[in-house]
Amino acid sequence: MQQNLQPKVKDLVLIGGGHSHAIALRMFGIKPLAGVRLTLITATKKTAYSGMLPGHIAGFYSHDECHIDLRPLANFAQAQLYIDRVVALDLKNNKILCANGLVVDFDVLSIDIGSTPATVSVSGAAEYAIAAKPVSQLLEHWDELIEAVGKNPQELIRIAIVGGGAGGVELALSMQSHLHRILHQTQQIQNLEIHLFQRGQELMPNYHQSVRHQIQHILTERGIKLHLGESVCNIAPKKYRETKEIFEIKCESGLTVECNKIFWVTQASAPEWLKIAGLGTDEQGFILVEDTLQSQTHPQIFAAGDIATMVNHPRPKAGVFAVRQGKPLFENLQRILLGKPLKPYRPQKQYLSLIGTGDGRAIAIRGVITLPPHKLLWRYKDWIDRSFMERFRFE
Repeated sequence: MQQNLQPKVKDLVLIGGGHSHAIALRMFGIKPLAGVRLTLITATKKTAYSGMLPGHIAGFYSHDECHIDLRPLANFAQAQLYIDRVVALDLKNNKILCANGLVVDFDVLSIDIGSTPATVSVSGAAEYAIAAKPVSQLLEHWDELIEAVGKNPQELIRIAIVGGGAGGVELALSMQSHLHRILHQTQQIQNLEIHLFQRGQELMPNYHQSVRHQIQHILTERGIKLHLGESVCNIAPKKYRETKEIFEIKCESGLTVECNKIFWVTQASAPEWLKIAGLGTDEQGFILVEDTLQSQTHPQIFAAGDIATMVNHPRPKAGVFAVRQGKPLFENLQRILLGKPLKPYRPQKQYLSLIGTGDGRAIAIRGVITLPPHKLLWRYKDWIDRSFMERFRFE
């Protein structure tokens, strides 16, 4: 009898279309692996590039310019694409369960689903605040707000942003710049109020003092109302005769502020199904990974981007690290499928951070060195971001 000598096909499944996975998929397209069936499961058809998102909110980029279309990327990588939301993992049988009933088997799994702002502990936040993620929902609310302000520039609009990290600061500056341009046409700039709430006494606590000082100066100079050392504890709707929605924000100190829209950009959190599945996670629920980006508890599972916490090299949840993890993730996924030893990856400690101020300028930060807002820095940031996105344009 003739034996079947065909090698067994291995299933590599990627959950999430984050920055690391986008890079890995592109690399699989350039360097495919024989005998491997590649699958991408993602909740959205397009994934936002975090580097350009504040620029999009400020009105500098179109939606398509700052989003990676995952369908042509999956085609390029010869990957099966499922648009679905993962709700559970069966790690005993290596199965993925999705919201629409889809069940996908895997031999090797990689997870890059980003993170979401934690709202659970604050009464009313989940119901009435707009979370910064998922990005598609944030942009839906933002587009509605731009349209409403354009139609009724004479009406007072008050926006609250909860969270004074880099994300909250960039959001405040970008939103203000875009809305000011709309209101300037009718000389109604005074009709915009932006409130920024920060639990700690200082903004952007993960950055050097020189950065924090400069950012606070810019926000104050721009008329953004800062509420430092204020912990939001309750959000509730208020009933008024007008049709416009008004919410009351209460802080632990007793401070009360009324706003029309509340955007939530607080500490990141992870979905419960990761911990329920039995994956090793940190206190916030993020997957603990070794230097190889391999799960501490399940060697057939990898994780990258915000959803991962490197045990030996903890870093802030920032897009710059997700982008850098793309290549080492791809290499180790190939290595494990080929039965080769994995390579450790050590993220850089210092990196260049360019923060847009929403007005066509940017601040440059590297370690303790901070350069003040300048148009040339924005042009440099714009060039970096457009060059990155160009990699994912497929004819």
